[in-house]
Amino acid sequence: MLNPNLDEVQLIKEEYERYSRHLILPEVGLEGQKRLKAASVLCIGTGGLGSPLLLYLAAAGIGRIGIVDFDVVDSSNLQRQVIHGTSWVGKPKIQSAKTRVLEINPYCQVDLYETRISSENALDIIKPYDIVVDGTDNFPTRYLVNDACVLLNKPNVYGSIFRFEGQATVFNYEGGPNYRDLYPEPPPPGMVPSCAEGGVLGVLCGIIGSIQATETVKIIIGQGNTLSGRLLLYNALEMKFRELKLRPNPVRPVIEKLIDYEQFCGIPQAKAEEAKQQMSISEMTVQELKQLLDSGADDFVLLDVRNPHEYEIAKIPGSVLVPLPDIEEGKGVTKVKELLNGHRLIAHCKMGGRSAKALGILKEAGIEGTNVKGGITAWSQEIDPSVPQY
Repeated sequence: MLNPNLDEVQLIKEEYERYSRHLILPEVGLEGQKRLKAASVLCIGTGGLGSPLLLYLAAAGIGRIGIVDFDVVDSSNLQRQVIHGTSWVGKPKIQSAKTRVLEINPYCQVDLYETRISSENALDIIKPYDIVVDGTDNFPTRYLVNDACVLLNKPNVYGSIFRFEGQATVFNYEGGPNYRDLYPEPPPPGMVPSCAEGGVLGVLCGIIGSIQATETVKIIIGQGNTLSGRLLLYNALEMKFRELKLRPNPVRPVIEKLIDYEQFCGIPQAKAEEAKQQMSISEMTVQELKQLLDSGADDFVLLDVRNPHEYEIAKIPGSVLVPLPDIEEGKGVTKVKELLNGHRLIAHCKMGGRSAKALGILKEAGIEGTNVKGGITAWSQEIDPSVPQY
């Protein structure tokens, strides 16, 4: 529980009316609303989780809100990132978020950090705030935020989402566990697909983000039982909540300083290995593929290694679907051999990464092939705009 000097905090007449539904709650009341006004919360990310977080923290009357983001609004964000609107596409997310926050509550102080949070700036950014809410979507940043909160003794309200499932908890609060107690080591790069690859139900973000906002408010007003020591798991398809106990690991390494989190998560090594693999695989541009298709040549097979539901969304004419998971399992390798029947192989996916991986597996099986740079995304952008982008 935070302990501000409430004698210095006053609500103006308009705020009494604005927060009236809080003020009549015995668990909040005037003291609780003053605590909210005195509090400062840093929200890292204005994406799927950051959007509902910021909306509800602003509406609740948090006095000072910090926002960290460096991205711009893309039309594909609007399915779940409800703080942004169509008019903001192509513009900085952080400015879009500030505009919306101040529309909801002009009595909030909004601090902007239009930068990528890193080991060099994390401590300086986080230090002035009472609570940190993690709305990020990648492992290096999650470990960075966790370690910075541990070093500065700040509560870290955590959430994550993927497809139809989400989880939430509170780390580093009143002696409770931190992120490294849940995940001592990061997963191998590429093992957990991003939302861009795996997808996410838009409303799931609102549910998990709202839980994070609820936990933040409870910490500030000092009411209820927080999720510290408990990991809340939610499955939207089954409409079920589960809970796992979390405890501090007595033998976990002591966090003494911030490190290189990209290195810790193995990303440079994975990128180097991927680049090495791609260097050994021939490539062609979408323009070259277009010329080949227009020529009427029939001595090749155009292989699409995306998932079946992606193939339904958009496809390059003449392509044949053999999903990457089938190739990884081996049955797809046999199918590719049958399809080729002496023809040469050209492969593509959404952006070129999965097809390069597929060609690497096929190469080990004795099948050489050419990768289409940029995949079907480049085809849509540079060759045929009628092909949907997703």
